[in-house]
Amino acid sequence: MALRLSSKRISTALRVPRFHCPSVRRASAAAALKDSSLPQHVKDSIARASSLPAPDPSSTSKTAGLVNQQLPYMVPTYVRPPPMFEKGEGCYLWDIENRKYLDLTSGIAVNALGHCDEGMSQVIAEQAQQLIHTSNLYHNPHTGLLSKQLIQLTHATGGFSTATRTFICNSGSEANEAALKFARKVGKSLFPNKDKYEIVSFHQSFHGRTMGSLSATPNPKYQAPFAPMVPGFRYGTFNDVDAVNDLVTEGTCGVIVEPIQGEGGVNVATPEFLLALRKRCTEVGAVLIFDEIQCGLGRTGTFWAHGGYSKDCHPDILTTAKALGNGFPIGATIVNDFVCDHIKTGDHGTTFGGNPLGSRVASYILSRLSSPEILDSIPVKEQAFRKHFDALRERFPDQITEVRGKGLILGLQLNSDPTPIITAARERGLLIITCGTNTLRFVPPLVITEAEIEEGMTILGAAMESVWEQGEKVNGTKGQQEMQ
Repeated sequence: MALRLSSKRISTALRVPRFHCPSVRRASAAAALKDSSLPQHVKDSIARASSLPAPDPSSTSKTAGLVNQQLPYMVPTYVRPPPMFEKGEGCYLWDIENRKYLDLTSGIAVNALGHCDEGMSQVIAEQAQQLIHTSNLYHNPHTGLLSKQLIQLTHATGGFSTATRTFICNSGSEANEAALKFARKVGKSLFPNKDKYEIVSFHQSFHGRTMGSLSATPNPKYQAPFAPMVPGFRYGTFNDVDAVNDLVTEGTCGVIVEPIQGEGGVNVATPEFLLALRKRCTEVGAVLIFDEIQCGLGRTGTFWAHGGYSKDCHPDILTTAKALGNGFPIGATIVNDFVCDHIKTGDHGTTFGGNPLGSRVASYILSRLSSPEILDSIPVKEQAFRKHFDALRERFPDQITEVRGKGLILGLQLNSDPTPIITAARERGLLIITCGTNTLRFVPPLVITEAEIEEGMTILGAAMESVWEQGEKVNGTKGQQEMQ
C-alpha cells in the first residue's frame, strides 16, 4: 500500500508542471519540490519543466495517452516529438494541452499564408457545398482556370518565359513523377532509334519518395531499402560547372535540379551552374526540369526562385506543390511546347488531380502569393532574420559557421547535431526543423511579421544558450527527413 501511494504521489508530481496556467504550474511545482520524499531525479525534472513555457508532455500526460492509443495503428514511417497539435492561427500552433508555439516550419514550407487563413477557409467551405470531385473524365470550371492562372502569373512575374501548359496533380512527388515521365517521352519521341533515357540529378537533392522521384534523390539512406532504383539515373555535384558537359550526354533525356536545395541543406544554385545546364540540355536535346516545390511561389521574394536568374537559364518543365495549396494536397507540372508536343492522350493521368475543390483553393492561394503585399515584404523579412543570425554567430562563433539561402528559405549551419537545439527551442515555444547535415532550416509562413521574427530569434538564442552555455540536458527526438 505504501509503495502504491508513493508511486501515485510521484506520478501526480510529474503532472503538476503540465497545467495550462504558468503561475499555477510554478506554484504547484514549488509545492511538489518541498516534498522531501520524492526522488532527486523527479525533483530535477519538476524544476526544469516548471521553468519552461512549453515543456514536452510527460509520459503520464493526456498527450502521451492519446499517442499511445493511436501509434499501434500507424505504419512507423516517422519518429515524432511528443506534442500533438490541434489548432493553428497565422504563425502559431497550439497543442492539445494548450501550449502555444511560434511555427517557423510552416508545415515544411507549405503554409505560406500561415495556419487557417480566413480566405482559404471560406473558399473551402463554399466549394465543398458546390462540387468537390468529378474525375478527369469530365470538365469542371476550376482545373482549366488554375492552369491558365499558373501560366499567366509565371509570364507576368518574369519566370519560365516559354511555359504554355499545366498538368495538375496531388503532391510534389507526383509533379516530379510527371516531369520525369515527360522527359523520357520526349527522348523516345525525338530519337526513337536511340537509347536516350538517362535522367541527371544532383547530390544533396530531394525530389520525393515515389520510385521515380526517389531514383532522382541520391541519398543512400532513402534509396538502399528499396534498391534497385529505376535504371537510367546519373548523379552529379551541385554547382560543379566544369562537370556539366561530361555529366549531360547524348544519352540524357532530362536534367532535374532545385534552384535552391531545401532538404539537402539550403544550397543556392549559382547563375553559372544553371546557365551551363540550360546550354548543355539545348545542345543534346534534353529537357531541363526545375523542381521549385519548396523554393517557389514567393519564398525567395520572386514568384519563382528562378525568376531571380537570367532568362537564358529558364527550364522546359517546372514543378510545384507545397505552398500551392497552403496545406491542401495539390501539385502542378508546368511545361513548354517543346515538351507538350510529345505528350499524347493516355500518356499520363490522375484520379484526384485537378479536382474542383483543390483547384479553386489553389487559385485563391496564387492570387495571394503573387501579390506585391507578399512578394515585396520578403527581402525586408530576410534581412531581419540575417541580422539576428549574424548576432547569434558572434555570440556562438564556435558553433555556428554559415548562413545560407535566400528570402524566407534560410539555413543556419552548425558544427554539431542540432537535435538538442530543436528540443530546447520547442520547449520554449518555438518550432524549427533541420536539413542537410547539422543545418537548422527556417521556412516560416511568408506572412510572418518582424515582431514575430524578433520573438522567434529571442527564443532561439535562449535555446542555444541553454544547450551550449548551460549544458541543459534535453531528450530530443530525432525525426526522419521529411518528404515533399
